[in-house]
Amino acid sequence: MASTARSSPLAPVIAPGETATSVSETISAIASARRFGLLWLAGFAVSLLLTALLAFGVGWLLYEGVGIWGLSIPVAWAFAIANYVWWIAIGMGGTFISAAMYLARQPWRTSINRFAETMTVMAVSVSGIFPILHLGRPWFFYWLFPYPDVMNVWPQWRSSLEWDFWAILAYLIVSILYWYVGMLPDLATLRDRARTRTRARFYGLLSLGWRGEARHWRRFESLNLLLAGLAVPLVFSVHSMVALDFSEGLVPGWHSTIFPPFFVAGALFSGFAMVLVLALSIRRHFGLQAYLTDRHVSNMAKMMLAAGLVVDYSYFSEIFTAFYGMDRYEVAMTLNRMFGAYAWVFWGTIVFNVLAIQLLWSARLRRNHTVVFLVSLGVLFGMWLERFMLIVTSLYRDFVPSSWGMFYPTFWDIAFLAGSIGLFLVMFLVFVRLMPVLSMSELRKLVHRRDEGRT
Repeated sequence: MASTARSSPLAPVIAPGETATSVSETISAIASARRFGLLWLAGFAVSLLLTALLAFGVGWLLYEGVGIWGLSIPVAWAFAIANYVWWIAIGMGGTFISAAMYLARQPWRTSINRFAETMTVMAVSVSGIFPILHLGRPWFFYWLFPYPDVMNVWPQWRSSLEWDFWAILAYLIVSILYWYVGMLPDLATLRDRARTRTRARFYGLLSLGWRGEARHWRRFESLNLLLAGLAVPLVFSVHSMVALDFSEGLVPGWHSTIFPPFFVAGALFSGFAMVLVLALSIRRHFGLQAYLTDRHVSNMAKMMLAAGLVVDYSYFSEIFTAFYGMDRYEVAMTLNRMFGAYAWVFWGTIVFNVLAIQLLWSARLRRNHTVVFLVSLGVLFGMWLERFMLIVTSLYRDFVPSSWGMFYPTFWDIAFLAGSIGLFLVMFLVFVRLMPVLSMSELRKLVHRRDEGRT
């Protein structure tokens, strides 16, 4: 029997000894455990401190203005926009992993789709903070919404701010729906296994009366398929729109048609990296090796490598196009990136996004979780450096030497970046303690399919 299980194509996805009951018990126990654990408490405390720093920074910015950042003329975009593009890109990768793999009927997605979707919702929520704060008068952010008023003043539809508003709103709505609908069967499981009346009522309200009837499953599958079909094209359209924020400008280094596919590839690259960081952390802390197997880590590492190669091609294509076209401003900008004041940012991007990921060609290194974890962290750092490089090195020196100027980040620039990471971790750590971190219903389906294959 054991040899048959090992020969089954589904065996590497979930450990052979697992049953439907053990799946429900193991995963629901994480959400219902009374003790939090010292590591979780330490991580939550640090994240909460960073979030408090962000909250204080937002309050100070509302009082003092965006001058607390290192913004200047000509560098009017810097950390805030880099953070925005970085966070929204991370969210894109989570949706692609969950929705695209669902449409492709890939069984190995079942162990990573839940926290990939969670990562999407939380990353997009964090990303939406920065364009609003960057407005200068953020309390008027609702002006971006076309509402009827006596002055008959409508938003400027050619403004990239307007595009960002609709992109974030559309993507956030679809992501929340897809994430929440997928949890309904698992929330019902937590309701039925709740040890207290308060918990039973809490999960009962969230599960919306789910009873697992045939009509419930039929509607659930139809809605899941519909939302997945909406989410996948949104990944490409939304991040292409973010790329147009730059492509519509005439600034050297921005005015390029390569940006939409380049930004989409970068989004998938950083999204895969964040999923690997979260997956390896959850796997180790909660002892989920039976569900997050070596196959999951290896497959995600392969996908991150593939997306990274597309990003690397875009880097070299951009450099080649600048010299091949012989536009003096594009050539000057490219040389400035390589050897100018921010050369360390360019070469840091090359080290983390081009050189480090080449380790993943080795199957032995892909099975080494420490190597994969460190490479994934490096990719996240490298992708933030790329955003900073893209924005600042095109602005601090443009067409006219008399308008050149340097950008120097202040304490508040760094505080907002660190605080956004803290806010993301606070939301994620609360999620793993209250909600099912893996999809129990999907894993139970795999168990049943595996058992049917034995007979």
